[in-house]
Parts: sequence; C-alpha cells; structure tokens
Amino acid sequence: MSPAKFPSKRAPVFADVPDEKWNDWRWQLSHRLNSVDDFEKVFPLTESEHKALSAADLFRVDITPYFASLINPDDPDDPIRKQVIPTAGEIVPFTGMMEDSLAEDRHSPVPGLVHRYPDRVLMLVTTQCASYCRYCTRSRIVGDPSSTFSRSDYEAQLDYIRKTPQVRDVLLSGGDPLTLAPKVLEELLSKLRDIPHVEIVRIGSRVPVFMPQRVTDELTEILQKFHPLWLNIHVNHPNEITVELEEACEKLSRAGIPLGNQSVLLAGINDCPHIQKQLVQDLVRIRVRPYYLYQCDLVDGAGHFRTPVAKGIEIIEALRGHTSGFAVPTFVVDAPGGGGKIPLMPNYLVSMSDHKIILRNYEGYITSYEEPIVYQPHDPKTCRFCQSRRLEPGQQGVSGLLDSDQMFIKPEGFDLLHNRGGGQHRLRADENKWKPLGIGPGDEES
Repeated sequence: MSPAKFPSKRAPVFADVPDEKWNDWRWQLSHRLNSVDDFEKVFPLTESEHKALSAADLFRVDITPYFASLINPDDPDDPIRKQVIPTAGEIVPFTGMMEDSLAEDRHSPVPGLVHRYPDRVLMLVTTQCASYCRYCTRSRIVGDPSSTFSRSDYEAQLDYIRKTPQVRDVLLSGGDPLTLAPKVLEELLSKLRDIPHVEIVRIGSRVPVFMPQRVTDELTEILQKFHPLWLNIHVNHPNEITVELEEACEKLSRAGIPLGNQSVLLAGINDCPHIQKQLVQDLVRIRVRPYYLYQCDLVDGAGHFRTPVAKGIEIIEALRGHTSGFAVPTFVVDAPGGGGKIPLMPNYLVSMSDHKIILRNYEGYITSYEEPIVYQPHDPKTCRFCQSRRLEPGQQGVSGLLDSDQMFIKPEGFDLLHNRGGGQHRLRADENKWKPLGIGPGDEES
C-alpha cells in the first residue's frame, strides 16, 4: 500500500517553522539537534541516552529536524531513534572491536582514496554527514568539523586515478558527498569525467533519507550531466520511507540516475524477516533496488547493534521466493582486515555428482538438474575478451585458479613455514603451477 500523499509530521517544537525554511536543506543542516536540551524538546531521554550523551570522546551527534521528527516520542525503542541517538551500549567495548575494521587505511595509496578491488576505487571526499549513524564504519575519521579533505587531497586522489588505467569505476563517499557545496561536487564530477578510463561514477549517500530537501532541481541538473552515474542510498527501516523520500527518489530517477539501497543489519531495529520484507517491497515501490544487506562491522561503538550472521541468512531465506527476485539484496560480510565484501546466502545446492546436481527451492522442494554429457569448454586462448583482459593488472584471486594454469594461492611466508627440513616437494616453491618432480632414489613418497 502506498503511503498517504502528505508530508511527514513535524515534531511540535518545529511547528512554527515556515515551510520555506523547513524545505531548505541549508536550514536543516544549520538547525540540527545535538545536545540534551535539543533532544528533550522533542522527546524525553532515557537514562541510557543521558549517560551516553555525557560520555567523553563520544562520536559526533547531529540529527536534522526532519529526521528527528520521524521518531515516535513515546517509544524509547523507536527504530529511527536507536540509529541516531547514542545509548550506553555505545561506550561498552566488545570482543573483536577495531578502529578501522575494514583496513581501509592500509589500502589507501593517497589520503582519502581506498583501492581494494582491481577495477574500482573508493574516493572519500568529506568527513561530514547530514546526521550521524551510531554504527558508522568510519567513525575514526567522520564527524570532526575541524578536519576534512582539502583540494590538495582531491588532486592527489584524482592524480592516482589518472595514473591507474585499470580503474574504471569510482565511488564517492565519505562522510556524505551530497553535503558538499554544489560547485565543489560539480567540479569533482567534472574532473572524474575528464579521465578517459573512468567509465562509471557512483555516489553513496544517506542525505536523501536524512534530509530529502537536499534533492533539489539544481542538484539533479548537476548530477545528470555526468552519466553514467549511479546513486546508492541507505534505508534501514520502513519508517524511513516517507513521502519526502519518495519525492526525492522520483526526482533522481527522472534525472536518469539508477538508485540502489544499502542496509545494515541492526539488532532491535531491522533484525526481523517481516520488517526486511516490508522494507524491500517499499523500496522497489519507490524505484530503489535493494543492493546490499550488510552484517554490522566490528567497529568501535557498534557492539550492541551486532547480530549473529545466521540472522542475515534467515532473512534472505525469508525473502528469496517470497518476494520479487530483484527485491532481494545480497547479504554480505565486509571482511575484517580488508578482504572486501563476502556474499552469504542459504544453501540451495544439496548435492552433486559428475552428471547431476540436486537443488532445493525456497519451499523445500527438491529437484535435480541433469548436467550435459558433452560440453565443449570455453577456450580462453581463442577468446578475444580473455586475451585482452589477461593483460590487465590487478588481483586474480580464485578466478585465476579457474581460468589459467595457476594452481594455488599461497599466504605470505607459506614456503618458509612449510619447507620443514628442506626436503623436496611435489610442487616447486618458486612456481605457481603443478610440475611433478622426478622421483629418484631417496625421493619416494612417504
């Protein structure tokens, strides 16, 4: 069912704000709530919230009046409230906690640019957001009003991209790129578009959710100059999908910008298959495709938001087959230590033989699929795509084991550790191929 076509209710404290101010994104930014006094004008704070807000070194708190107005003041467990108002759980350490859980700094060749995957980079362009999620992966760098990325940082990032021809896809993030001044954003996009090998530009932003007033005609006119341009928003709960967000997404869609959504699985907020089903169905209704459902990162302050990974598997099980396939996000763990996104899903492959596989569907229906008896394998040596791509630098990973004569991937120091006694091996330590050594006297296999 579509939501009623009237604006979201404002908190009573904002009732007298003229519409022209309320609908001005600059007014929203300059009137954010960030103190005990501010919040208690909207709803009474709990003891846990009071304790967190008085803690030393608390990650920045700022909430737009619009987003604060979506909170049910009578519900201390309101799912929007729990995402942006700190509680005492935020200051409790937990096992596995890390400052930079995704090892972004280790994969950063120049300040603010992360190059983890072969053909794409993450370009951090600001440390500022419209509001601050309490589970923020980049809380180590985000939110400091006295520190952000400079024009010299931008130039270093752009210069790295210019000199790295395998980069075809650039993701702008931060902080939130849509909090930048329009001229700065336009300049960055223009310079990226001047790089011949950059095919796609993406923006990751929660601004349309926190502050849909920012999606103005001026903004969409800027963005549509730089196609192909994609935008991923960040909605975690159906309560965030308002008529204002729907109108913002409509403007972006009409500007030809494909929209996706990235959610984080959060305990007590959206760790329910029925909530997730409502969320993805509401998203596709406003033409936003669910893209990722993230397992909560091991970041400082986020311990109380974490769920078992099994909860994410349960949610995907409840979505696959029970709603449209394009409404089912990919559940991922962003690997601690910098391994990138690892997709996880229920096991639909039951068994296999040399000629048949056994599959199950979402209802538990078991079927078999007969494999071809005769199959002419694809030949990389005669494929012009394989031959041209083979020359590209970058990580081969598991794919390299499948499409070449590479036979293994060895951790650093593997040969030294396993060359116990200096004996001969079935595999030459200096080559990544199977090459049996001749077995002579004294070389018998044990």
